[in-house]
Amino acid sequence: MVSKSIPKLKTCNILGVNINVTNMKETVEIIKDNLDKIKGDYICVSNVHTTVMSYEDENYKAIQNGGFMALPDGKPLSIISKKRGFKEAERVTGPDLMEEIFKISEENEYRHYFYGSTQETLDTLKRELNKKYPKLNIVGMHSPPFRKLTEEEGKEIVENINKAKPDFIWVGLGAPKQEIWMHEHENKVNGLMIGVGAGFDYHAGNISRAPKWMQNMSLEWLYRLLQDPKRLMSRYINTNLKFIYYIIRRKW
Repeated sequence: MVSKSIPKLKTCNILGVNINVTNMKETVEIIKDNLDKIKGDYICVSNVHTTVMSYEDENYKAIQNGGFMALPDGKPLSIISKKRGFKEAERVTGPDLMEEIFKISEENEYRHYFYGSTQETLDTLKRELNKKYPKLNIVGMHSPPFRKLTEEEGKEIVENINKAKPDFIWVGLGAPKQEIWMHEHENKVNGLMIGVGAGFDYHAGNISRAPKWMQNMSLEWLYRLLQDPKRLMSRYINTNLKFIYYIIRRKW
């Protein structure tokens, strides 16, 4: 369990999910200052999609609320927090958090493990990270099969992760799979788990980030949609409309 000596973090409840009121600098400091105490715990990187899923599924909501932090990856979450009086609320995206942690890894001797995605993406990711951060200490990578693991496979993965002694375990399985995996492995692995969704693909160069002006205007979802309309069209339209409806309904 998380140590009681860790200060209580400020949150804003959005559709039942306790989204942290924070910014990138503060988030990195919190993680850095408490890392030894929160290894074995997990951080959710939350957005409109995961918040809607949490509203509709009590078990998933408990998982979102059960980690050390639920960060506002989606811009609408930080906007709602601001409208509710938390003026300091800012967006903290998974790919940006990865980058900020990578930047301070050498001086803090952080060790990194990557779990998820395809082997091809992991190979590309490792190559790109080695170019950008030559001294980044990558102690392991694993691409699990796209099926339910056997008990023996699951045990072997945990053993391999713990043998590698990572400080950070980056989990790129996509929602809700990555949050469920982190919850199931809470206090079973010895590093801090952070679910970063498409973060592996961004840092591998498989997909590109939206321009800053689109990010600032809450339009990064549109940029992603234009890159992969076949897969994302139904999800985004469905989820965004539901989010607006649920927020209005809760308000009234």
